[in-house]
Amino acid sequence: MSRKAIHINSSGRTTDSITRKISADVINHLQQQHPELSIIERDLGQGVPFISNTWIGANFTAAAERNSEQHQVLQHSDLLIEEVQQADYVVIASPIYNFSVPAVLKAWIDQVARAQVTFKYTEQGPVGLLKNKKAILVMASGGVPIESEMDFATPYLRQVMRFLGINDITVIDANQAQSNVHWSVADSLQAIEKHTENHTTTV
Repeated sequence: MSRKAIHINSSGRTTDSITRKISADVINHLQQQHPELSIIERDLGQGVPFISNTWIGANFTAAAERNSEQHQVLQHSDLLIEEVQQADYVVIASPIYNFSVPAVLKAWIDQVARAQVTFKYTEQGPVGLLKNKKAILVMASGGVPIESEMDFATPYLRQVMRFLGINDITVIDANQAQSNVHWSVADSLQAIEKHTENHTTTV
């Protein structure tokens, strides 16, 4: 059965980026597991629009009542959401900038997290609508240990994924590549193998 993965890069580096390299290894590994896998590439380093007053107004207007300007301002958000909705695997490569995620990744999250589209409010609280997906978070930092008390990026991304309905989450510490590239890549792929070998559900 055909599968899709979305590969999201957020590093400001276009070369010599650890997260770009390790996440590419992850994608290659998934393709080896699933030869039919198609890849959606989304490089946030090329820019993501921030939400604005017009965007917010359009978002909180019922779809059937939006005017042409409101539909237009949400077009990019609609595209980003569609990419994630189509994907079985969501691979996010994120460096840690100043203890958190890059601004472009936060902007992507703001564009994708939309009430009644990717999550909804119920009497029991918010419920994510992006089901039957696996998230793989490839994290790296020059000075902040991944999953340490100074790392606000990893728990934040994990919370965002769960909020949107993605509960199958693997975190790969790409910092290991700084000291031993072969060890990092091998362990990264081993971690993916462990967490994806029984993944058979598609959207």
